[in-house]
Amino acid sequence: MFRKYPILLFVLVITIAACKERNKKEINDQDSNRELTSYVDPFIGTGGHGHTYPGATVPFGMIQLSPDNGISDWDWCSGYHISDNIIAGFSHLHLSGTGIGDLADLLFMPVNREIDLTTEVRSREDIPYKSKFSHENEESKPGYYQVFLDDHQINVELTSSLRTGYSKYTFTEADTQSVVLDLGFAINWDSPTETKIVIENGKTISGYRHSKGWAKNQKVFFTAEFSKPIISHSLFTEGKKIEGKTAEGTKTSAQFFFDEATGREVQVKLALSSVSIKNAKENLDKQKFQFKEVKEEGNSVWENSLENITIQTPVDSLKTIFYTALYHTQLAPVTFSDKNGEFRKENDSLITAEDYTAYSTLSLWDTFRAQQPLLTITHPDRVSDIINSMLEYYKTNKILPVWTLYGNETNTMTGYHSIPVITEAYLKGIRGFDVEEAYAAMKNTMMQDERGLEYYKEYGYIPFELLDESVTITLEYAYNDWCVAQMAKALGKDKDYEYFSARAKAYKKLFDVETGFMRGKSKDGETWNSPFDPKFSNHRENTDYTEGNAWQHSWFVLHEPENFINLHGGSEKFTQKLEQLFTESSEITGENVSADISGLIGQYAHGNEPSHHIAYLFNKAGKPWRTQFWVREILKTQYSTQPDGLSGNEDAGQMSAWYVFSSMGLYPFNPASAEYEIGSPIFEKSTINLGNGKHFKIIANNVSEENIYIQSATLNGKNFNSTSISHKQLLAGGELVFEMGSAPNKKWGVTTNTN
Repeated sequence: MFRKYPILLFVLVITIAACKERNKKEINDQDSNRELTSYVDPFIGTGGHGHTYPGATVPFGMIQLSPDNGISDWDWCSGYHISDNIIAGFSHLHLSGTGIGDLADLLFMPVNREIDLTTEVRSREDIPYKSKFSHENEESKPGYYQVFLDDHQINVELTSSLRTGYSKYTFTEADTQSVVLDLGFAINWDSPTETKIVIENGKTISGYRHSKGWAKNQKVFFTAEFSKPIISHSLFTEGKKIEGKTAEGTKTSAQFFFDEATGREVQVKLALSSVSIKNAKENLDKQKFQFKEVKEEGNSVWENSLENITIQTPVDSLKTIFYTALYHTQLAPVTFSDKNGEFRKENDSLITAEDYTAYSTLSLWDTFRAQQPLLTITHPDRVSDIINSMLEYYKTNKILPVWTLYGNETNTMTGYHSIPVITEAYLKGIRGFDVEEAYAAMKNTMMQDERGLEYYKEYGYIPFELLDESVTITLEYAYNDWCVAQMAKALGKDKDYEYFSARAKAYKKLFDVETGFMRGKSKDGETWNSPFDPKFSNHRENTDYTEGNAWQHSWFVLHEPENFINLHGGSEKFTQKLEQLFTESSEITGENVSADISGLIGQYAHGNEPSHHIAYLFNKAGKPWRTQFWVREILKTQYSTQPDGLSGNEDAGQMSAWYVFSSMGLYPFNPASAEYEIGSPIFEKSTINLGNGKHFKIIANNVSEENIYIQSATLNGKNFNSTSISHKQLLAGGELVFEMGSAPNKKWGVTTNTN
């Protein structure tokens, strides 16, 4: 029919195209009218092994006010798991997505009757003030949490500012109005050593909770104000009721009663400090009980922070996953210094951060890979503060931090990944720290003898019979050495550059040509650890690998991927082995398999950080279309909008940072190189707001679930044929435009970029 009416056909085509453009514009207009916080779902990650919490905080806030189920178990590391229907109370400090059960300090619980606090608590079943709840009567959004307690018939709302937590309890008409404070409450490894509660006046209490656990010397001082007078109270020490207005002991608790005739609401605002009650009082917001205003301000702070990166896509589920991921990347590290700049270190020295904010919760083994690199784009000033914090922690033991919690070095995990954080910052132009001091700390850390470095220096690797996890540790020390070398080179320290560059080749000594794996080697320099099964996992003991197996840990050569590929015999053999990683059976052998091995695609384990860079290795081997394929597969299968929508521990923002980067089409394969590998973007447009009116836009034309392959690209209108882009190019602003298609273009990104 259209042969007779070519003009009609032309008009029809133009009309359809115009409708499509109008629909896109409508989608984008709708995006601009809807708050980004409305897409965030803090319940993502509260199921499975995600270990996130759903409570109230602001970006990098000192307070994390969230519900606690009262269970001591790995999947309750954050205090909460979506599978539960019991709440024991609401404490003010929590960890986001780690595998460590600590914090949950300063637990408050509203109740509608007198509670027997003399009850000995051996398990959650013994907690006398706990309550059932329904997830149907529960809500969470950035900076706000709400739940209805069935047993006490009380509605609980939580919100927070940077250093003050706000709780609002709405009681049933004519019910007893009471609040329990239990400083003896603890989960997992944490246990109180000394606590104190003081009733200062009719509305104010204060005290402290000192404890040991993963953080060996944790001291939390607090003050709390109620919105109406305490009409009576009961204090308990070691489960015994005492008289007076002060309770002091290993475990103290209290119950406070209020006049129900003066309205149904009781509000509490609380501030804490690692230093003193005096500092906690200075940290406490001075305004009256303006819960609604604080909640709205918290939402506004989150909105501004999320606007650092915006995306355009017609798929709402992708918006939810992306903005929730971006939210999760800003829960840690946490503000640790008080308003006056003071904070406490593990040796009880009190430090004043004169011109920076001190941070703690530094999960560096995880976050150096993508979360810290993301902060160099979205929050570069915080990166300087984080480095200044690390340099202060360094002064305690003359070793840079490994994993710092509440000012305490836990020495958890392998390597010294504060080092790549510093190198990356410097090479990206971030200068808000003493560079020479930082370099001295990096060098001294890698020259000391703790945590296997004495063996590493003596043998050029760590022999398996001298230290567990020897392969992982050796590979990570080699990378740390390379980072020191790059810093030395930038600072003109040529001898140091040569020395650490040579040490950075330690990975070569553990590569077994016959099997194609990194393997444990004896101190004789020849004998491999046998018998050898690359699928075998033995969690944290009598093993050569950290939380994984040979399949997952044989790819960590971020700094010399070309040489690494050559060890395999060239690109073809290397990519065959790499493909096998993703297509091998997912069987993990052994009787003590690490629970961290999750999110399996073949033997690739996205649920743990050592796998996070691996899909981008195809770029380095000349097959970028395979990077595009596998990155898309990971994005599609390892993340969702469900509570178990993370395939492993969130780990203080790293799991989500991988998604934020990869969904835009970039990834910091080697963070300290100050470059990003290119994968496969899933959004029509991603806009990175760089400040000063600058933006970097990533546009993917014709992108869809089928169109996952890059056909061609331009950067600021010029042909772009490279699988990597520098931080400098990104900061300059502009547009990176991809043309996407359903079939791989095996020529794109393979030839040398001449731009």
